[in-house]
Amino acid sequence: MQIIHAKQVLTPQGWQSDLEVTIDGLGRIAAVTPQSRTPDHRIPVLLPAPLNLHSHAFQRAMAGLTEARGPDPRDSFWSWRRLMYKFLDQLTPDQVEAIAGLVFMEMLEAGYGAVAEFHYLHHGVGGVPYANLAEMSDRIVAAAGTAGIGLTLLPVQYQFGGCDLRPLNGGQQRFGNDPDRFLRLHGQARATVAAAPADYDIGMAPHSLRAVDPAGLSQILAQATSGPIHMHLAEQVAEVDEVLAHLQARPTEWLLNNHAVDDRWCLIHCTQMTDNETTALAATGAVAGLCPLTEANLGDGIFNGTTFLGQGGTIGFGSDSNVHISLFEELKTLEYSQRLRDLSRAALAMPDRSTGRVLFEAAAKGGAQAGGRDSGRIAAGAWADLLGLDDDNEWLCNRSGDATLDSLIFGGGGQSCVRDVWSAGRHVVQDGQHVRRAAIVADFKATMRQLETRI
Repeated sequence: MQIIHAKQVLTPQGWQSDLEVTIDGLGRIAAVTPQSRTPDHRIPVLLPAPLNLHSHAFQRAMAGLTEARGPDPRDSFWSWRRLMYKFLDQLTPDQVEAIAGLVFMEMLEAGYGAVAEFHYLHHGVGGVPYANLAEMSDRIVAAAGTAGIGLTLLPVQYQFGGCDLRPLNGGQQRFGNDPDRFLRLHGQARATVAAAPADYDIGMAPHSLRAVDPAGLSQILAQATSGPIHMHLAEQVAEVDEVLAHLQARPTEWLLNNHAVDDRWCLIHCTQMTDNETTALAATGAVAGLCPLTEANLGDGIFNGTTFLGQGGTIGFGSDSNVHISLFEELKTLEYSQRLRDLSRAALAMPDRSTGRVLFEAAAKGGAQAGGRDSGRIAAGAWADLLGLDDDNEWLCNRSGDATLDSLIFGGGGQSCVRDVWSAGRHVVQDGQHVRRAAIVADFKATMRQLETRI
């Protein structure tokens, strides 16, 4: 059991002062009460630690390597993707585990308590399966265990190179499975997750309407009887045009017309939707999984956050390509994109809640829903995913209430305020640093030295 005393706590009922949060031996919050006992930890500000709802861990090793102009007259997502395929042809299971370990450590130090890993790097070079079909999934689970982060594993079905059903080639071959082999892989990964910590879970992720055909999607969804369902949707103009040409409907329109999308779904990016599609998706209860830093890096476009939230939609945040892992920068980038598009200020604020609070509470609630994780709130029974802040600094200046979150997100020094992070009760960040930082960084650096001789 651990006892935390906090000066300020963001609870489902709003801000409260001088609370005692008790974590039981199973990693859940046992009680939230007025302070009465001697604490193990004293925290100035205590927040729910959000779940990072979308990550491709292996891409962290590419950060900074794709910012030069390529041969195309206009660089785009598609030229970036070609470089990514070339890069991933080098990766071994040991290297993927080391890279994922660093990514998950960085997420915890950024204030995330858990991650939904959208995992599609399944096979060896050329698409040759490993002896253990779920080898790479097992490595993701192992890396999460090393870092101590909560995990929702999302094995990805990826079968075709486009809506015309062209075969996978080059680096894409490492992703590919027909539906039957994918379901075998998923079953093996499920067994690994079942033997992992109790807060680990598994879902299913058809990659996109480009990579899975309608028949394959229906076959996969028929087996997705529990857990979250994630899929990329309407990310790029070229994707929308391709789906429209082959399925006679835009991606969001086609999905909502052909499948029962509900609150188990998380649709990633959604940067290319019409106003009608935005309103329709909001009504389903599904999470729009936003990755504003990656969407900006790749030039995807701007999610229509004002309309979506105005219609009661649910959003959450992910780090996607992991080019820069920063929870507070993700939130700020979404808000600034709305302001730049609409020539406005405080675009997502509500009459009773500041911009920072709207964004942070959305991240906590939407992330938990997207990950199928009983978290995102400081309340008895939830997993103890907790974020402790130091507020006696030049960034937060001992501010209270919503001003704390606004300063954290928009002041520029948010990550330096992260003092402690618990994931299902595991106290993995202490005094601003991950407890296994030295070993995890050493493994990552050794991996990068190996890769740099090959790329």
